[in-house]
Amino acid sequence: MPQQQNRQPELVEGSLPVFVFPTELVFYADEQNSHKQVLTLYNPYEFALKFKVLCTAPNKYTVVDATGAVKPQCRVDIVIRHRDVRPCHYGVYDKFRLQVSEQSQRKALGRKEVSATLQPSAKQDPPHPRPQEEERRLKEQLADSVFFEQTAFQTESRAVAGGPSLLTVLLGLVCVAALMLPTLGDEESTVPVYLHLSVNKKLVAAYVLGIPVRTMVVL
Repeated sequence: MPQQQNRQPELVEGSLPVFVFPTELVFYADEQNSHKQVLTLYNPYEFALKFKVLCTAPNKYTVVDATGAVKPQCRVDIVIRHRDVRPCHYGVYDKFRLQVSEQSQRKALGRKEVSATLQPSAKQDPPHPRPQEEERRLKEQLADSVFFEQTAFQTESRAVAGGPSLLTVLLGLVCVAALMLPTLGDEESTVPVYLHLSVNKKLVAAYVLGIPVRTMVVL
C-alpha cells in the first residue's frame, strides 16, 4: 500500500481512465420519468477520487451533487434532470464532462465525456446508426465545445429564503384579530358573546405576536 501511494503523484494529467455508465443520455419529451437520468461513476482504484461535472449547456440541466468524492473500489450515482424540454432542443447534442482527480491534488487525472440529447418521443423508430463521416464531424464539433461548471444548480433544491411564509402571515392576522375582540365578561360590547375571548387566550395571542405581557395587561 505505501508503494501505491508513492506512485499516485506520478500519474500524468488526463491519463487516468474514467469509468462512467451510461456513455449517452437520451431524454424523451413525452415521458416525464425520462427527464431524470442517472450517471454512475466507478472508482476501481486503490485510492479515493474527487469528481466534478461540467456541461456545454448548463442552463438546460440540473445536476444534483455536481462535485463530490468516490471512495476506493466504490461508485457514486449522479442525478441529472432535463429542465428545458422544448421542441427547439429536439435532436441537439449536448455534452457532460466528468473530471476526476486525487483528493490531495487539483489537476485532473482523467476525464470522460457523456453525450446528451432530447428526443420528441420514445415511441418513434429508433434512430439509425450515424455514418462514420457524421460521427467524426460530431466529435470534432463537441471537441471544440466549452464546458461550464454545474455548481449553480446545487442550490436549486434548497428553499428560497424570501420573507415570511404564508402560514406565518395568516397566524399573525388571526392573533391580531383575537386581540381586537372583546374580553370575556365585557357586557357593553355589541359583538356576539361567542366571540368574546378570555384573558388567557389574548395573552397567548400577544405572546405569539411578541407583545410583552405587561403591555398587554395595560391594554
